[in-house]
Amino acid sequence: MEFNNSLQLMQLIVNGLSGGAFVHKMQGQLFKSQGFDKLGQKYIDHYTEEMEWVEKFTDRMLDLGCVPQVKVCNETTLISDAVEYINADMKLQREGVEALYKMMPTLANDPTTYDIMKAYLADEEEDLYWDEEQVELISLIGKQNWLIRQM
Repeated sequence: MEFNNSLQLMQLIVNGLSGGAFVHKMQGQLFKSQGFDKLGQKYIDHYTEEMEWVEKFTDRMLDLGCVPQVKVCNETTLISDAVEYINADMKLQREGVEALYKMMPTLANDPTTYDIMKAYLADEEEDLYWDEEQVELISLIGKQNWLIRQM
């Protein structure tokens, strides 16, 4: 069975997700340092969750006989304003979910990877819904009230 398409997609995900996870960890630390302990912990926990997905995709690549390539993440500037960050994260989540949906047909001939990707996609949709809920909540109760809830 030919797995080149699966391997290429998983390599892309492993590298992109590793970088994104690290940014979430750093953002979490930044938010905690600002006194937003709940928000900070949310993103630190999110880092751990995302790295578990990196492990699942890496294990699958290794199962298929491919040694993943490790790529250093791009330089990123952290966003100090929590609301600004939620909006930026929501935009990235939307783009990511759309990209994952487009990848799914490519994996049709690889049911094992398809199932991993399907579960990952569901998890990413949950993250998008959380961002959308926060943006809606901010618009309803205001930035300052939302920030107080993040302490």
